[in-house]
Amino acid sequence: MTAGNTSDNKKRTWVWGHVHISLFLLSIAGLLTLCIGVILYIFLSLNIPDISSLGKYNPPTTTVILDRYGRQLDTIFTENRFVVPIDSMPKDLPLAFVAAEDARFFQHGGVDVLSTLRALINNLRKGEKGQGGSTITQQVARALLLSPEKTYTRKVKEAILAYRIDKVLSKKEILHIYLNQIYFGEGAYGVDAAARVYFGKRAAELNLAEIAILAGLPQAPSRYSPFKHFDLTKQRQAYVLNRMAEEGYITASMARKAFARPLLWGAPSESNDESRYFIEYVKKYIQTKYGVQTLLEGGLTVETTLDPELQKAANEAVRRGVAKWVVRRTKKMANLPQAALVAMDAGSGEVRALVGGTDFNKSQFDRATQAKRQPGSAFKPIVYAAALERTFTPASIILDEPLALPGGKPGTTWEPKNFDGRFIGPTTLQYALIHSRNVVTVKLLQEIGIEPVRRLARDLGISSPINNQNLSLALGASEVSLLELTGSYTAFANGGKASSPALIAKVLDRNGNILESFSSRKRQVLAEETAYLLTNIMQGVIEGGTGKKAIGLPVDAAGKTGTTDTFRDAWFIGYTPEVVCGVWMGFDKMLSLGENETGGLACAPVWLDFMQHVPMRTEHFPVPENIVFLPIDMETGKFNPANTDKSTWMAFRKDRMPWLEQQEEGDNSFSSGENGQ
Repeated sequence: MTAGNTSDNKKRTWVWGHVHISLFLLSIAGLLTLCIGVILYIFLSLNIPDISSLGKYNPPTTTVILDRYGRQLDTIFTENRFVVPIDSMPKDLPLAFVAAEDARFFQHGGVDVLSTLRALINNLRKGEKGQGGSTITQQVARALLLSPEKTYTRKVKEAILAYRIDKVLSKKEILHIYLNQIYFGEGAYGVDAAARVYFGKRAAELNLAEIAILAGLPQAPSRYSPFKHFDLTKQRQAYVLNRMAEEGYITASMARKAFARPLLWGAPSESNDESRYFIEYVKKYIQTKYGVQTLLEGGLTVETTLDPELQKAANEAVRRGVAKWVVRRTKKMANLPQAALVAMDAGSGEVRALVGGTDFNKSQFDRATQAKRQPGSAFKPIVYAAALERTFTPASIILDEPLALPGGKPGTTWEPKNFDGRFIGPTTLQYALIHSRNVVTVKLLQEIGIEPVRRLARDLGISSPINNQNLSLALGASEVSLLELTGSYTAFANGGKASSPALIAKVLDRNGNILESFSSRKRQVLAEETAYLLTNIMQGVIEGGTGKKAIGLPVDAAGKTGTTDTFRDAWFIGYTPEVVCGVWMGFDKMLSLGENETGGLACAPVWLDFMQHVPMRTEHFPVPENIVFLPIDMETGKFNPANTDKSTWMAFRKDRMPWLEQQEEGDNSFSSGENGQ
């Protein structure tokens, strides 16, 4: 062996020795790295959230209030979100997000290693802690399970969670969460809310051009907002469409057509001031029944009874009514009064319009549902209904004369007066109600008793405390709300069947299951004949009594005015065969509306103004079979067939006609005023 060969062998031995040492050191380094990685994984896993909650994705969603036609009135939320299944979305929608945000989504296991390394190198080079490289699965992990802080520790946790999520959930399930969770700017979370905000439609209705706009937003919602930076929005749209074409989801031709397609933006959300009192009532009900969290995050659908066109007409009628008051009182009054209106379906009790004041922005106090005021003579029909349920008829005679009764304090007296200050002597019940004679009504209550009237008021739907110890109840001394008093008149319009006022038709949970359904709740509280007799009398209130300023409808109408002491409250409750409507006007501080500002002057015109906008299908009140019409002498209350020209035609039950009453012993002794003194 030559010296040269020996030298070569030594060199090879030295090289291989160093190779073995290097391999050994690399193995040790790799093992250490693996151990450190395992230790780091275990360490970080101790503080990594549980992913089991993702299997039942149930984020905060928006509660929607709808009108009676299914159109949106209002939304309530902490995060404006509508969760929709991925199968309800256009097929291009999830693909657009995959192309723009995570091209290898369907291939990787939750983490795209190449993209992560590339982003990491770029961040290290720039000295920043960026967000780049996150897959859709990682974004889901970050949005639902981690804080938004930009740290490498969080990125490691995010990767671990994404890996775990990918093993537990399908790609479709991950996309479902992602598309319903991410933020799109303008307060919109998830694709459905974004579609409503930006395009005024549901996600299912989006076209490819609109889809590409939305898919470009999550990276930087403010920067790419079409409402703020349209040029950047179009650039981002082009990027999304090109990526979709590159991935083979669409053709290049489809991308070009979508980019050129005009975009129609959704209308800005409106505060819907016309319906604010109605909406606030509904929100308070839902909050009381289901809790604040359910209202804000439960994703309920609340179907209401409100008719937007009638609501608009109601607001306008109230504003015009107050304006007319201003014209009448402009030199005498410094403040403006409030006014309220409630209109409901006579048969079902469904409230079609509700105005709680003249300006919701200035005062949210609802005078239609929250305020309790004395109704004055608007309460009288309940007294007369109780009397007609017994032995009285419209022709029964009561003496209108001075009356002195024990007062509220020992040694005092109460002497009720009529509005005109006069007493007219023998008076039929029909005339007394049409012309709102106070003394006759007090004597009538005195005869039939307070308790029957109190019970009837309860049956009719008045839930406010009723004064059952004082005859001033006859003149409306017990306070009620406009909503409940208007609701009580439904029985008069509907054959004796009272319907509870309803502002809500149905409440559904986020999955469309019915939680509550408010079907018509009718209660037969009066005889059909009694309801008609009262209606027939109150038609006279409008035709020739205190409610003459309500004349003008092409169909039958009945109603009653109400005015309290010193003109502090003015009322008119009236109805047609289909609709009952109540109007109130007054000051919150119990000031006078001014001399002679009665319900007939202040409220009846508002009622007529509104009712002229209500579609009417039924022209006449139906007459029960057991009703007959007879000519009656108004001075005596007796049947007068011989002189019909000077008689008034009145309605009677067949079993309570005036000649039967005249045959009774004493010829109605109460007519002399001898009883109940």
